[in-house]
Amino acid sequence: MFAAERRQLILEMVRANGAVSLRELARVVQTSEVTVRRDVRALEAEGLLDRRHGGAVLPGGLSRESGFPQKSHLASAEKTAIADLAASLVTEGEAIVVGAGTTTQELARRLARVPGLTVVTNSLLVAQALAHANRVEVVMTGGTLRGSNYALVGSGAEQSLQGLRVSRAFLSGSGLTAERGLSTSNMLSASVDRALVQAAGEVVVLADHTKLGTDTMFQTVPTEVITRLVTDEPPAADDRAATELQALADQGVQIAVAGAGGGGAESGGGRAGRRPRRMASPPPAAKSDELPLPGQRRAHPAGGPPPQLRGAASLVEQPPGNGRVADLRRR
Repeated sequence: MFAAERRQLILEMVRANGAVSLRELARVVQTSEVTVRRDVRALEAEGLLDRRHGGAVLPGGLSRESGFPQKSHLASAEKTAIADLAASLVTEGEAIVVGAGTTTQELARRLARVPGLTVVTNSLLVAQALAHANRVEVVMTGGTLRGSNYALVGSGAEQSLQGLRVSRAFLSGSGLTAERGLSTSNMLSASVDRALVQAAGEVVVLADHTKLGTDTMFQTVPTEVITRLVTDEPPAADDRAATELQALADQGVQIAVAGAGGGGAESGGGRAGRRPRRMASPPPAAKSDELPLPGQRRAHPAGGPPPQLRGAASLVEQPPGNGRVADLRRR
């Protein structure tokens, strides 16, 4: 296929779906991701589409948001790995909030196996994934239905969250940077996400590498409020995503990286240089009497790492080469 034919097909796919991953584009045009990335760069130079880490979207700047069908096809394998790792953070009997999004929907499918769980959500898709789960109680907010992502938003949703207290919140968004934290393209969605954060002792952000370094209009969770980020490992050529991960770790965000086969590596903030090993077992659940105030990170016990990372320092080894996103502990 000639370059002009490839680029026309790529453009048609993006126009039809709103957002398409490089992996999917390469599969359809039957070429490598390196070639597709070069084609996408050329189309962006002509103003026909916008590049995103791991994919391409229709042009539109900070205010544009793809619909649910388009989002569900972008970085789907990465979202599955992230959901597997995030689910290991949840234990029997917890009360949590889960925000709207394609990644949180994947998380909800795995939470259906956790007995005694209480899940508060404003997402119809999250509720649907848990509807037939045994011994899982689902509490939905009120509000007005936003059809593009099947979420309840508005003052009704925010008011229903007042006075709520849970151990942690699992949220996704449209972009994540160390400078602004988590952001989204819709004002109503951002407002509800902020209310979810206020109800939780800890905030866990689920974001694949395509969202790292991307900034959108409305801030939902400032970086200093994010307790933990669960993400996938950026491709070797994606220096921007790796740099953003390091910057987030330097600001104290605990980084959990989902690897091949659903495994994950985790560490705290710090400089790059070492790569953490896989987590051997899920971290212990937070006790209700240990919860910090809403919107604050959990205080670290004197002389030791945070409860979720107890013993993590002993799990770090030096790889043969220089790691890209490696030792993220504070020194």
